[in-house]
Amino acid sequence: KQAYKDGLLKSDLNAKIEPIKQAETRRNFLTIEELNSLVKTECNNPLLKRAALFSALTGLRFSDIQKLVWGEIHHSKANGYSIHFTQQKTKGVEVLPISEQAYNLLCEPLKPTDKVFEGLNYSAYENKHLYQWIGAAGITKDITFHCFRHTFATLQLSKGTDTYTVSKMLGHRELKTTQIYAKVIDQSKRDAADKIKLDF
Repeated sequence: KQAYKDGLLKSDLNAKIEPIKQAETRRNFLTIEELNSLVKTECNNPLLKRAALFSALTGLRFSDIQKLVWGEIHHSKANGYSIHFTQQKTKGVEVLPISEQAYNLLCEPLKPTDKVFEGLNYSAYENKHLYQWIGAAGITKDITFHCFRHTFATLQLSKGTDTYTVSKMLGHRELKTTQIYAKVIDQSKRDAADKIKLDF
């Protein structure tokens, strides 16, 4: 591209190359029943449990939950609770409405600069607590922390929230990123349709 700009090439070769399409990854998510099972199951790390459930109720990434400070959480009588923050990954400035249940997962408000989930870390040791908690709830799926974000998106779509709204809540820049979740819902419907079998 630079050679074209510098006049060393007559045409931009990059413009003639088809970009490699990124392969769709398998997105594991939890059903509402599995999520409720996790609510009732004790975790060796209560902070991790609260953060994971908060992700499932808000769609926030681990990095955004980890850096969340009290000054970013707002409340108004008209609109309830919301988070005003800059996404770690995309650097996009977001206003995310959150439910009363999500807010109730938080501890007592501290100073505006204090972290909401103080002490939340990502490590192999913390992951061990996550896997033990998921196993104790009787869930056999391969679930990582990021799957709680997938769970939020999938449950929102399955409850009838439109793709555009889910896209905005996830902070996606492009709608096609969110449409991957719609495909997951379609597959779930397909799987559900095949579950009832009669003895013909």
